[in-house]
Amino acid sequence: MSIFHPFRDRRRKALDLMPFPKEWFSIIDKNVPFFKELDAAEREHLEDLIKVFINEKNFEGCGGLEITDEIKVTVAAQACLLLLNLENNYYDQLVSILVYPSGINHKGMSRNNNGLITEEEVPVSGLSSSGGVIVLSWTDTIGGSKNTEDGNNVVFHEFAHQLDLLSGAVNGAPVLSSISEYRDWGRILTKEYKKLQTDVSKHRKSVIRPYGATAPAEFFAVVTEIFFEKPHQLKEDHPELYEEFKAYYHQNPAERT
Repeated sequence: MSIFHPFRDRRRKALDLMPFPKEWFSIIDKNVPFFKELDAAEREHLEDLIKVFINEKNFEGCGGLEITDEIKVTVAAQACLLLLNLENNYYDQLVSILVYPSGINHKGMSRNNNGLITEEEVPVSGLSSSGGVIVLSWTDTIGGSKNTEDGNNVVFHEFAHQLDLLSGAVNGAPVLSSISEYRDWGRILTKEYKKLQTDVSKHRKSVIRPYGATAPAEFFAVVTEIFFEKPHQLKEDHPELYEEFKAYYHQNPAERT
């Protein structure tokens, strides 16, 4: 059920009428190459999404990093590409984006070959939580943004988790429109997820990174990265999977490049 927010909605409409700052165009031109692949209507819509996103989200610099317009615009442009043709509410469960200068050490649980579970710190480039916070490494954010063909983009990955969360659980099944769409999504993604697990166990190469085999939620996030960065290869190697993501995001990046 959608909730009417008159003050917020009026503020968003006012932001839509404001011109996109010229200095932000310079940042996008330098840091966000995929912007040039969009058509004029898509670029205009993305600009509106970026303005609202930056106005509503709290950016915090960590580890001595000072938040600048470059950081805000670079993150927002990538995050909002995912929203381009979705019925969205600007990741409404997300409040703050914490940005560190470089990699983040995250405490996690690991199991060794004997089944012993231990806690250890693992370096990561980003984290997404259900508590309204995303954590990003700026080094990885800018690197992933500028390199659009390696299939690695921490912003796409972590914000895909936020889209996944909108369904009520981070489980690889985002909000879809109908029971039939959920049925097709579940059938195809389960098949492709199991195939990736088999490929990883047998050391077979795949356009989908092995990390996608660790959990359905990670599979959704990793394939989102591939969908936008290696669309031709995903479409060729996994046509059904590509079609599911095309239908979900209402975008067809293979036609842009």
